[in-house]
Amino acid sequence: MAKKVAVLIGSLRKDSLTRKYAHAVAKLLPATLEAEFIELGDLPLYNQDLDDEGTPPAAWTAFREKLGAADAVLFFTPEYNRTIPGALKNAIDVGSRPYGKSIWNGKPAAVVSQSPGAIGGFGANHNVRQAVVFLNVPVMPAPELYIGNSANLLAEDGSIANEQSKQVFTQFAEAFGKWVESNAKA
Repeated sequence: MAKKVAVLIGSLRKDSLTRKYAHAVAKLLPATLEAEFIELGDLPLYNQDLDDEGTPPAAWTAFREKLGAADAVLFFTPEYNRTIPGALKNAIDVGSRPYGKSIWNGKPAAVVSQSPGAIGGFGANHNVRQAVVFLNVPVMPAPELYIGNSANLLAEDGSIANEQSKQVFTQFAEAFGKWVESNAKA
């Protein structure tokens, strides 16, 4: 049975490059993994008072249940002002609470970042890593996937436009499959 991978996309735009890359990479995952795209746009901002009062929004509860059922996580993020989008950080926070009930604990993960610039969202990539490592998420150390000059690597249909890039993405997807197998909870 395939392991379920929660795919979280930091960009809320329906036609964002980040979303297109998430779908392109998901198609390259090994058959041992099944991608489930989980939307972040409807998550209200995290407010601990709501958890403390026992009245978390339904969107938080649904998100926590979906992520709780996942075996692994793939984070896809654009870089906004050298860091991650607020929606992605909010999702990380929502999943980490209430205290002692984090849905992230022990889930193997990997981070993919993209940017139209040359460094491929390096800052955002490492901001995601920093946030989730604290939550006991084993993040795949290598290969890393920073997609620089990202507007130029996709074909009109959303597929990867050149063979060299496709090879890099495929190696990443295959390595992630091995990472999940060796780090997933029993």
